[in-house]
Amino acid sequence: MLVKDVMKSPVLSVGPETTLEEAYRLLLEKGIRHLPVVKDGKLLGIVTDRDIRLATSHLNPKGPCPGCTQVGEVVTKEVVTAHPLDPVEEAAFVMRHRKIGCLPVLEDGELVGIVTGIDLLDALLRLTGVTEPSGRLEVRLPDRVGELARLTGFLAGRGVNIHSLLSYPEEGEYVRAVVRVNTLETHLLAQGLREAGFEVLWPPKKPW
Repeated sequence: MLVKDVMKSPVLSVGPETTLEEAYRLLLEKGIRHLPVVKDGKLLGIVTDRDIRLATSHLNPKGPCPGCTQVGEVVTKEVVTAHPLDPVEEAAFVMRHRKIGCLPVLEDGELVGIVTGIDLLDALLRLTGVTEPSGRLEVRLPDRVGELARLTGFLAGRGVNIHSLLSYPEEGEYVRAVVRVNTLETHLLAQGLREAGFEVLWPPKKPW
């Protein structure tokens, strides 16, 4: 799955001359938290609801026009961006590592989309197959060649279709595989897996 599959497009943006009051009203109306700031088709930066609140908290409410400060005066200019063809897991890593809430998406220097933390959570749901009717298996495998194939071969031999399969390494030279399958009878599958020598973590073994 790529960034282009989950990004929001077209992107709602503002110019640097937009006032903080106008920008904040737009954020509230659209239910969003980030506004790219664009001038002459080029991305200048990002302004967030937090940026606006912090900026206005320092203004004199009795001043001539406390909401007339322009977005260009408070915009965050050093913006980390993504490309439409970036894998979503790389975008998620960048956002987590940089502790940022969104990535504007640029293609040939043009703003074509924006991806947020919520978009990446939606991507995770799609990748795991949890949005479709399915059963879940979690199996710990030795981290060696052929073990994952042995697991998928077992499921294929039972006529079970795999909706999604994610795996990640564990300490002690093991890999944990999380599988979504096209049946809710996962306890029967788990029993068969255990009898075949697999270490099944989910569903747990029934006490009877």
